[in-house]
Amino acid sequence: MALSLATSQFDAALQAADADAASPEEKAEMLMEIAMGLQLRPKTSEQLHQAVELYERALAACPSSAPLLAARIRARMGTALQALPDGGAAALHKARAAYEDAGPVLEAKGAPEEAAEVQMNLGLVLQALTSQGAARITDAVQCYHRALRVFTRETHAQEFAILHNNLAIAYLSIPLTDERAKMREALAVQSFEEVLKVVNLIDHPTEYAMIQNNLGNALQYAASGHPLENNLRALAAYEEALKVRNARDTPLEYANTLANKANVLRNLPDDPLESSVGANLDSARALYEEALALFARSRQLGSAALVEEALAEIARERKARVADGHPAATS
Repeated sequence: MALSLATSQFDAALQAADADAASPEEKAEMLMEIAMGLQLRPKTSEQLHQAVELYERALAACPSSAPLLAARIRARMGTALQALPDGGAAALHKARAAYEDAGPVLEAKGAPEEAAEVQMNLGLVLQALTSQGAARITDAVQCYHRALRVFTRETHAQEFAILHNNLAIAYLSIPLTDERAKMREALAVQSFEEVLKVVNLIDHPTEYAMIQNNLGNALQYAASGHPLENNLRALAAYEEALKVRNARDTPLEYANTLANKANVLRNLPDDPLESSVGANLDSARALYEEALALFARSRQLGSAALVEEALAEIARERKARVADGHPAATS
């Protein structure tokens, strides 16, 4: 029913575009609005392709005397191209061109939020193209920072959180090959912490767990001069994520966080008040074993292999400690 309704909307839009009653500007605006309706909750990729076609027709109908409307059409078309599941790099390049054409006009003539949204979406496209060697991640970072001039925590909390999450991921994706690597890692941690000023356990549990897990990873692997402090902060972040993630509802996410927490415990010194050596190592082993069972059950063979390797390393380390005369912690 929904699909036939969408097809009817598409056909009606094409008929209206051929009618003579409306002015070119009115036709363009009507086509854009129908395309936005198709794009809102698409049931199939075909509806997104239809939306793109309607945006293109809207641009063809839009008179040169309406540059702001043309920019708005291009900005919306960029989001449809970006959402195409089968669009590949070609759709991303078209989306990039649409945003880059729309941006200056919206900056000059549109609302600040319109221009900021284009920068945010352009950043996402550039970030996606970076993995294909077709864009620079630093350009995506600049887009996000331009968007943050408008989308502040006080006025646009949702966009602020999305931007800082994207920034953190972008910072961490830059190879650690120069003297600014440590600064970028610190900025990634800071961005995840900014997201957590907006996303909380009660109102956004899924997002909260994801950000805490990502924050833990950023802290754990940062090339910092304070590894113990970072590992303790990472451990706290994983424990926050585990307030949401569990074996029943989110088994893979839960297993990933367990393995991440185990990685931290392996690198933490034992409590000097403990009577045995290797308590943290044994705790890590228990977490790895639980994660391994979940990965194996879900047929995540790559993740399972990494955990098995970690368990083998722990076994060798325990054996070496016992050989050295240290008492082993009991499981």
